Amino acid sequence: RLFFGVKDWESLFSVMSISFLLLLPFIVGALTVYFSSDANAENVLYKIFIPWIPVFLFLIITLLLAWEGWACWLMVLPLFLAAASLGGIFGGYLKSRKSQSKMHISLLLLFPFFMSPLEQSIGSIPGTYQAYTYIDIQSNPEKIWANVTRVKGITTTQDKGWLTKLLGFPRPVKAELNYEGVGAYRKAEFTNGLVFHETVTEYEHQKKMVFTIKANPHEIPSTTLDQHVVVGGQFFDVLNGTYELEKLKDGIYRLHLYSF
Repeated sequence: RLFFGVKDWESLFSVMSISFLLLLPFIVGALTVYFSSDANAENVLYKIFIPWIPVFLFLIITLLLAWEGWACWLMVLPLFLAAASLGGIFGGYLKSRKSQSKMHISLLLLFPFFMSPLEQSIGSIPGTYQAYTYIDIQSNPEKIWANVTRVKGITTTQDKGWLTKLLGFPRPVKAELNYEGVGAYRKAEFTNGLVFHETVTEYEHQKKMVFTIKANPHEIPSTTLDQHVVVGGQFFDVLNGTYELEKLKDGIYRLHLYSF
């Protein structure tokens, strides 16, 4: 992890790579079982679950040293555990072939250092994904739209996002819009210094508002988000958003939110 985290070597080695995210836990699982006793290495449940122990120890250490955040770990943990179990099964196989296993273990340890530069030379494949949510509101369109375009100060008691709190993500505070129409500027503020700069590109009063979203990484304090999920950073960004207000029946409206 230290080796792959050196900034000067990012062109060759990266934590956010298949070589690290898959091969690291696989090797950990293989070594855990390979250096176990013969009896344990033949036990199927042992080969599957015991490799999880060093993975969880790795999790605790990286959290304590602030190398990684909870958000990254919760997303990657299922992958790490699955790869570690596969590595444990492979380690048991190497253990059963004692005559060749030392050479295989040596090659296994060096494999990520050869694979990562090859992977980095291929480059990443960018992708755009849509996040969608909606809420049904009993009110009138004037009041709903006023709270969509301009969000007054949100207190901690009003914020019901328990998952974002658990992950340590910044919570929304307020949003200001200078006027209603195409070309308007909207500033959305979150805790810990996170700010979204939004420009309205399409506007239908009390019906639809489309806006681009720009987060400047240099404005975001380093303690606000994990380095791998910094908005506008190397790996992740938010491009635009859309609010749509749909009338379901008298007094009931559905507010849609699309984000890309």
